[in-house]
Amino acid sequence: MTVTAHHDTFARDHLPPRDQWPELIFGLPEFNYPKRINCATELLDKAVTERGWGERRAIISPRGCLTFRQLLEAANRIARVLVEDLDLVPGNRVLLYGRNNPLLAACWFAVEKAGAIAVATMPLMRAKELVEIITKAKISHALCDQSLAAELELARPACPTLRHVEYFYGREAGLEARMAAKPADFANASTAADDTALIAFTSGTTGKPKGTMHFHRDVLAVCDAFPKSILKAAADDIFCGTPPLAFTYGLGGLLLFPLRVGAAAVLTERTTPEALLKTIQDHRATVCFTAPTFYRMMAEQVKSYDIASLAKCVSAGEALPLATRRAWRDATGIDIIDGLGATEMLHIFVSAAGAEIRPGATGRAVPGYQVAILDDHGQPVPPGTVGRLAVKGPTGCRYLDDPRQTEFVQGGWNFPGDSYLMDADGYCYYQARSDGMIISAGYNISGAEVEEALLAHPAVLECGVVGVPDEERGQLVKACVVLKPGYAGDQAMARELQEHVKRTIAPYKYPRLVEFRDTLPRTGSGKLQRFNLRQA
Repeated sequence: MTVTAHHDTFARDHLPPRDQWPELIFGLPEFNYPKRINCATELLDKAVTERGWGERRAIISPRGCLTFRQLLEAANRIARVLVEDLDLVPGNRVLLYGRNNPLLAACWFAVEKAGAIAVATMPLMRAKELVEIITKAKISHALCDQSLAAELELARPACPTLRHVEYFYGREAGLEARMAAKPADFANASTAADDTALIAFTSGTTGKPKGTMHFHRDVLAVCDAFPKSILKAAADDIFCGTPPLAFTYGLGGLLLFPLRVGAAAVLTERTTPEALLKTIQDHRATVCFTAPTFYRMMAEQVKSYDIASLAKCVSAGEALPLATRRAWRDATGIDIIDGLGATEMLHIFVSAAGAEIRPGATGRAVPGYQVAILDDHGQPVPPGTVGRLAVKGPTGCRYLDDPRQTEFVQGGWNFPGDSYLMDADGYCYYQARSDGMIISAGYNISGAEVEEALLAHPAVLECGVVGVPDEERGQLVKACVVLKPGYAGDQAMARELQEHVKRTIAPYKYPRLVEFRDTLPRTGSGKLQRFNLRQA
């Protein structure tokens, strides 16, 4: 590894042993970064000093707009506050706890400029979860939205490493007051390409979250992979969406990717289908990043809004059901760009767009990445055979001091935990989470396939299908269903849904248990918490 710029070497000291790293591939010229590089310099400073984008809009928000130059100056001032007032040194971990807004974006870049490590957290997190993250990452500084102060203050007594906290948007003597006293320039830290830039905690769909460590070169690699070869965004695009910046899907789609090409991002703190449709309408957004559930809900309401500006829609976070793809295309004429990513990989590595889309398939390997379908012994399976999806490329999994590293990385491959099959053309078709394949009376049943069948019924808004223990059959297929308004969740509806599934797919796959719910348990990033459904 290159000589670190970090004075606080906690991150490098707690990387997994090198023999537990995945194989990294830098086969494309765009991934050959210098040994010393700072992602903030490349994405923000050079946008102003070299690319001439200083007066272009970078951030659009109900709190106001920032040009690239204004965003740079705000980040510079915050970096000075961190270093000059709060004694931050390169390598310190900084908690970023806020909703999607301009100052949170500026804080992220300030941390990178100062050579520190950003640890962004979901705004829905509570004190107990904050304590776990602060303790695990030995966080010393926090920049927090005043509206979330109560939870952070509850956590502080249990966090002895957290020495400095600054609040923004709400305190007279808060971060903005300190910023106002600082010059608008800052000398960025000369970080190594393999210095850790951020620690992203997984959203916890299967229980205790893990911290994933990503380098400065990783941040740039994801900007130069999916957005360049699949999304093909341009400087006149306007990005919008719902994922929090703390979720790597949101960090890329709503901050890093637009800035890489000189485009603008709309950051809003309201995350409802109606609010997103209004955002597209009011700001003439052209690119949207959200989750499958939102597309399904918005398809029901889209006629009430003018979204003629919208050209590209990206879906990730969980598998995109074919019924949702069809509903959105029927409502808007737009074919969703599905993407498979993982916090451990930082962003999307399987996708397809335009004429390359095949209904039912997530897509193919994003240029720069390799994917394979392997059996339990790490050997490739024939086309059309279900197996474990494996991936390698310029980014990969490095957990922060976690024994689960050897579960995710095996034989140089990253295993995101999905069961897929691949056709002869390299298209990948999602089957289930690897730990979510239901085995009932000797049959292997894909929960995703049952969900797909249920979503094709006009009464179903969303659903989650899991296996639950049963003495006779080993497991039973259980469907947790949220109905659309106007439908009753009674025994007659349960029987109707069961018969619908029997008519749609092989009858043995039908859900023997149907539970109606008002909502489904989801993480802060919108992913379905199936372990909660199983426990219930």
